[in-house]
Amino acid sequence: MLRTPNITRPKVLEDLINPELAARLGQLDISSRKIMTGKLKGERRSKRRGESVEFADHRPYVSGDDLRHIDWNIFGRLDKMFLKLFLEEEDLSLQIVIDCSASTDAGEPNKFVFMQKLAAAIGYIGLVNLNRVGITAIGDKAAPVNDAGEPELGPDGKPLPPLGLVSSVRDLRGKRRLTDLIAYLISVEPAGNTLFTDGCKRVALTRRGKGVMFILSDFLIKEGYEAGLRLLKGRGYDVYAIQVLSPQEMEPKIGGDLRLRDVEDADFAEVTITAPLLKKYKQILTAYCNRLHEFCAQRDISHMTVPSDTPVDKLVMEYLRKRGLVR
Repeated sequence: MLRTPNITRPKVLEDLINPELAARLGQLDISSRKIMTGKLKGERRSKRRGESVEFADHRPYVSGDDLRHIDWNIFGRLDKMFLKLFLEEEDLSLQIVIDCSASTDAGEPNKFVFMQKLAAAIGYIGLVNLNRVGITAIGDKAAPVNDAGEPELGPDGKPLPPLGLVSSVRDLRGKRRLTDLIAYLISVEPAGNTLFTDGCKRVALTRRGKGVMFILSDFLIKEGYEAGLRLLKGRGYDVYAIQVLSPQEMEPKIGGDLRLRDVEDADFAEVTITAPLLKKYKQILTAYCNRLHEFCAQRDISHMTVPSDTPVDKLVMEYLRKRGLVR
């Protein structure tokens, strides 16, 4: 897959979310299949009983209960003490993991720009509903260099290896934090290898509470996606894996003798593109995506493959709603 030439990177809020889309997204909410226990009270109704203002039920008084919650009207009628129970509302932790490896910086439309727009849309929904929103970019950086531009040396005198990059912004809450969300997304640029397992390990170690996690990636990972997804699935999170592929990856229109170089690890391959080879390629890609889907289904992870030319508003308002990811 060729890297996108002359990429127009998003620079301002309107490049990621226009006002019309923002108005429509504001009517949605992130859907969780589980009862989430947050650290702060928020907008999400829980089946736990709490101390909100919305009445839920009664139960008989037992010794030690708070007398302030006794329903004295029932006591006056029945001469028995019952406690008033209320619905408790809790916040939801919304985590977005975006793959910023070099392989995502390809296609027309560009896969990474598409993931930036999708991450902005999902994050906006979370902020409007007072969820705790965090975004983490996983990828790789070039080997560290000193002020003179020379490779930094480790204790053994050898150049330090490339750094696995996991940058993040966390605990954004409320619509006023939208500028922080957009500023972070604009600042991230794809480069280097995926280092997917290492990145997922760091995400798993730093996340807090329970909630919903969206993973945006092309999942074209040489080391494999299995170990990383296993790490992210634990600790009570609903995980949604959205695989973004470009139309050119799904239906390539190339031919002839080519010398290809992997944008992530610089491996070379010389191939002659023929119709039978393209047919075989599409079969392999379909089988790969099917294996990813089956792997996710076996672990209760929602997976969908999305072409990068899909309008973000249509993806969120139609496809994600039909699959129950938003409501």
